[in-house]
Amino acid sequence: MFQRLREDVGCVFDRDPAARNHFEVLTSYPGVHALMLHRMNHWLWRHGLRWLARFLSVFARLLTGIEIHPGARIGRRFFIDHGLGVVIGETAEVGDDCTLYQGVTLGGTSWEAGKRHPTLGDDVVVGAGAKVLGPLTVGTGARIGSNAVVVKDVPEHATMVGIPARVARIAAESEPMSEADQRRAETARRIGFEAYGATRDMPDPVANAINAILDHVHHTDARLQEMCSALRALGAQVNDSEIPDIEHCGIDEASTDDRTSSADKR
Repeated sequence: MFQRLREDVGCVFDRDPAARNHFEVLTSYPGVHALMLHRMNHWLWRHGLRWLARFLSVFARLLTGIEIHPGARIGRRFFIDHGLGVVIGETAEVGDDCTLYQGVTLGGTSWEAGKRHPTLGDDVVVGAGAKVLGPLTVGTGARIGSNAVVVKDVPEHATMVGIPARVARIAAESEPMSEADQRRAETARRIGFEAYGATRDMPDPVANAINAILDHVHHTDARLQEMCSALRALGAQVNDSEIPDIEHCGIDEASTDDRTSSADKR
C-alpha cells in the first residue's frame, strides 16, 4: 500500500512543474486525495462492502470534486491534474501512467448491465473537458485533445481531436533503444509533456482532408489537359472554354490561426 502511495505521489513531480515537495502534494492535491480514497473504496467494493464503498465515494466527491465509482479499476502512477469535474464510471479501466485533466468523463452510453465504460491503455493522456464514452478501447500512448468526444476505439499512439473525435496523427513506433537512450527519451518526454493531449504543430484533420481533395483535383486537371492536347493532335474538336483557376486554393493552418487570433482580439 505504501509503495503504491509513493508511486502515486512521485508521479506528480514528473507531470506537474508546480509541485514543490511531498508535503504539499499530500495535503493540497485533490487528484491525489481522490485516488487514495478510491483505492480504499475499491478494496471495500471487491470485498462485498458495496454500500459502504458507494457512501464513501460520495464523501470523496464532496471533498475533491472528483467522482470515481468504487468499481472502476485504476492502474499505477495515475494522475488527475486539477481534477474538478472528472467522472470515472463503474466499469472503466485505466492502465498505468495515465493522466486525466479537469472535466474529463469516462462514461457509458447504455443502461444495460455489463461493460459500459471505456478501457484506457498505459500512458494515455486525456485533455481537459474530453469525453470518452462507451465500452471502447483507447490504445497505449494515445492522446485525447481537449474537449474531444471519443465514441470509437482509438489506435495506439494516436492523437484524437474534434467532435466526434478523429485521428489527427499517429506517432511512429520507436526502434529498440539502449538503456541510456531510454533514459534520455524519458527525460525528453517529461520536458516536452503536453498537458492537454495536443501538440503545437498538431495538424487539423479537416484541413488535411480538404487539401488532399484539392491536390487530387489539380492532378485530375493536369491529366485532362494532357488528354485534350492528345485529342487536338488527332484532329478532334475540343471545347476551349476557360475553367476557373484553383491554383492558389487551400487551407493554410498558420494563416487560419492568425486570422482567428486577430478576430479574437477584435
